[in-house]
Amino acid sequence: MKLFQRLIWAALAVALLVGSLQTLVQHRWAVPLILKAETFEDQKLSSPEPAHAHAAQAAVHDHDHDHQPSATEAWAPQDGAERSLWTWVANVLHGFAMALLALVALCLWVWRRAANTPRWALALGVAAAGFLSLHLWPALGLPAEIPGMDAARLGSRQGWWLLAAGGAAAACAALAYGRGAWRWAAAVVGLVLPFAVGAPHIASDPLAGFGPEAQQVLRDLGQRFVWVTHGIAVGFWLSLGMASAWAFTRWVREALPLAAPSLAVNAATPSEGLKP
Repeated sequence: MKLFQRLIWAALAVALLVGSLQTLVQHRWAVPLILKAETFEDQKLSSPEPAHAHAAQAAVHDHDHDHQPSATEAWAPQDGAERSLWTWVANVLHGFAMALLALVALCLWVWRRAANTPRWALALGVAAAGFLSLHLWPALGLPAEIPGMDAARLGSRQGWWLLAAGGAAAACAALAYGRGAWRWAAAVVGLVLPFAVGAPHIASDPLAGFGPEAQQVLRDLGQRFVWVTHGIAVGFWLSLGMASAWAFTRWVREALPLAAPSLAVNAATPSEGLKP
């Protein structure tokens, strides 16, 4: 129970710090690109619908107008302070989940390896594994997209993202916790499998609905957005790795049953007063 409480409070502290930092970085680098891309969404051409389908939709809309709001009237945060606030909330929740995952992984490392690993090594290990598994590997098949781009079905993209992230995470786990030669083969399989399956993409140009000038601007914004997201992810995982390693060594490690291998060594070694 003590360990669980320390994990929760440590993850919350890390999440508040890293989530706030992430929000500031996003506001400085990513949000301007997103807002600029959103200004082109009204210029996107919509495909014409059959006349009978349009009439049917109009009849349904007239019938239900007084009973329920349309999908376009769904709630969304207003631009400005409200949008920034909910972005911060989302980043803190995301940071809490990732920090809890990182702290559990560090607990397993200490239990499995029984090693007094220095704090900087723990931080780099968390940062490298998290960046590879939950950003870089999925992004190689499905790069970050700006608003307005057409893409494959959401369910297909989510499924492939889970496959890529899970495969990379399994590879990192095999290398970190495995002890036999099999771990290298398992890591290769985990890394190669998502790309053997193939990431889902649409056959047409994802910006085909825009005019030539808008396409040129959006392509430039899209390329910049991909690199910005890579940079933000590097910063996120480095900060989360350092904060998690500090919180782990400061609050969590001492609560582990086998957290301090030196204690076990000292307990097994007779004290000097008992030596013959």
